[in-house]
Amino acid sequence: MTAGFMALLDVSIVNVAIPALQGEFGASSADISWVAAGFALTFGVALVPAGRLGDERGRRRMLLIGLAAFTATSALCGLAPTPGWLVVARLLQGAACGLMNPQVIGMIQQLFPGDSRARALGLYGGVVAVSTAVGPVVGGLLLQWADWRGVFFVNVPIGVAALVVGKNLLPRDPTDRPRRSLDLVGAALLGTAVFTVMYMLIEADHWWLLTVAAALTTAFLAWERRYEGQPLVDLQLLGDRGYATGIVLALLYYAGYTGIFLVITLFLQQGLHYTPLQSGLSMTPIAIGSAITATYSGRLVFRLGRTLILTGVLTTAAGIALAALLIGDHTELLPAALLVTGLGSGLVFSPNQALALRGVPPQDGSTAGAVLQTCQRIGTAIGTALAGSLLFGELARTDDFRPAAALGLWGSALTLALAALAGGFTRRGRHLRREEES
Repeated sequence: MTAGFMALLDVSIVNVAIPALQGEFGASSADISWVAAGFALTFGVALVPAGRLGDERGRRRMLLIGLAAFTATSALCGLAPTPGWLVVARLLQGAACGLMNPQVIGMIQQLFPGDSRARALGLYGGVVAVSTAVGPVVGGLLLQWADWRGVFFVNVPIGVAALVVGKNLLPRDPTDRPRRSLDLVGAALLGTAVFTVMYMLIEADHWWLLTVAAALTTAFLAWERRYEGQPLVDLQLLGDRGYATGIVLALLYYAGYTGIFLVITLFLQQGLHYTPLQSGLSMTPIAIGSAITATYSGRLVFRLGRTLILTGVLTTAAGIALAALLIGDHTELLPAALLVTGLGSGLVFSPNQALALRGVPPQDGSTAGAVLQTCQRIGTAIGTALAGSLLFGELARTDDFRPAAALGLWGSALTLALAALAGGFTRRGRHLRREEES
């Protein structure tokens, strides 16, 4: 849980430090974009190959290697003397996160059977929700007490402590599993496809790269079908309807949910001139709501199924829509809308993972979890690009942050409505099939 928290906290914690980075380095907008987005890029590219490495070479080993690399690259970020150094260090830090994060879900699959797995995934879902939401708060506190370098140096003592504890407590990897060759061609094809999509979304340009990404994905699928050894991704996993539904829902949900952090942070800091700490604290209702519902949702998911997840998606959409209505003239009520948003999100993260991975064999747990997380990262990039384009497009037209922020939030709410619609069709299809079978 500590490794997962550290990895996902760094997705959002850097956003509040951007003005301080610009002030010290005089960094260009391109440098700043790559400090924030480069981490997500290498994170997403590394996930699936790292998941297969964990399944084949040992999850404990890969988790500890990834944790050590993340701790070291965090120190490199904090020591950066130039923007170029920081960009390279962030790229390496993202790759380290991509190495260790799939092992968290893989070890949950391995160590916890049945209902206890759902509870463990519920705890992990709470960690995901809280780490994403409290990133701006932690970043604001560190900037208040120190400078931007503290945002990175704080990972070092935590990482060292986690390494020591993990080495002593994590169960050793099995030694009787055969060492199979790794699918390097599949890893190269999929990694390049993910890189192409993420790069296109980060730059918000070069849309012709979508054709390249589609061609690479097609080549990857063809290679995986013909590969005679252990493929990077067992395509039979995609034949599991619960797993395939979980992937689609994760992609659409993250595309709708994560964009709100960019919109609200910019609105509060640049529109209302909040300090980074004030801005971060304003986001705490999301963390509180997520922590409350995520703790219990893991225990309810196998009883309520996708009904629980659809309830969470619709609640999240309602919270964001309420925020869009309030952000114009009733900003003081915004925390209430964010609390509703958080309560909804806690019903989605871990239940969707639990149902998606329910039929996955434990030996493929890291890879299956990595594919799911890759879709989440792509969804995050889509959501950030969509919300940002709506916000800045309206801002260029009106020069008023309130309608611009509201438009960005409406875009997120509509994307979540699409996610609920996709999930509803899947649930309806299952109901009809049951009737036909009976």
